Amino acid sequence: MRVYISADMEGVTGLVDAEDVQLRGRDYERGREMMTEDVNAAVRGALAAGATHVLVNDAHSSMRNLLADRVHPEAVLVRGMPKPMGMLQDLDGGFDAVLCVGFHSRAGTLGVLSHSYMGHEIEDMWLDDRPVGEIGFAHATAGALGVPVVMLSGDDAACAEMAAWDDTVVTAPVKYALDRFAARLRPVAEARKAIEEAAAEGVSRAAALARPAGGGAGAGAGGMTLAVRWQSSSVASQLVGIPGVTLRDARTVEVSGPAPQLFRLFGVFMRVASSVTGQHPYC
Repeated sequence: MRVYISADMEGVTGLVDAEDVQLRGRDYERGREMMTEDVNAAVRGALAAGATHVLVNDAHSSMRNLLADRVHPEAVLVRGMPKPMGMLQDLDGGFDAVLCVGFHSRAGTLGVLSHSYMGHEIEDMWLDDRPVGEIGFAHATAGALGVPVVMLSGDDAACAEMAAWDDTVVTAPVKYALDRFAARLRPVAEARKAIEEAAAEGVSRAAALARPAGGGAGAGAGGMTLAVRWQSSSVASQLVGIPGVTLRDARTVEVSGPAPQLFRLFGVFMRVASSVTGQHPYC
């Protein structure tokens, strides 16, 4: 049983502000500790449910947030950037389940630290005209690779977003959004227990599915359309230089292809946007 964990930071237990999750933020070092322990809770749950291999991908910002010497000793850590597949680096059809730890809701929602990849630079995104953020895009891409997302932890807004996308995914809310930078927190020990139990339940469900060896392509493998609305029309005008990318309007680009291909191409979109605007991703 091979389990993949994508670890973001905004949805981690106790964290509510940019100072908690951004490099050089006042409380960033403490945020790293909290992120590491949330991930460890998920690893424990996966192992308890029968996982024989657990890979953890540090998927936030610089992708050098998890404390390598404190990550569970039975987990393999993928760290640093650039990574061609970003938040899903090294995921392939040989895995049996994906766990999303510390995820947040999409741009425009009233969730803790809500945004879609680049904060203010991205106003909205759609997959086949369905509003999508990091949660839905990861879910669609994993599914196209033949690997189910079975668990997510984050605030209640992130959990609700995942449930709307796929109500079979087990969720663990670790905080309840009061506003974008405020939340009612679950006690830390209680939140970590919830993560561990949700991970164990999700992995157990995946094991019961008895997937064929090697997985297999799922929905989204044949082709989808990704549309991204940027704050700046300059970004859109540059992106149409990429073959296959067209304008929907002055600030919105769209491109079609298999979900994994779109996921990788979107990483290129973000690098172009950072270069054009001089703005790094928000979180």
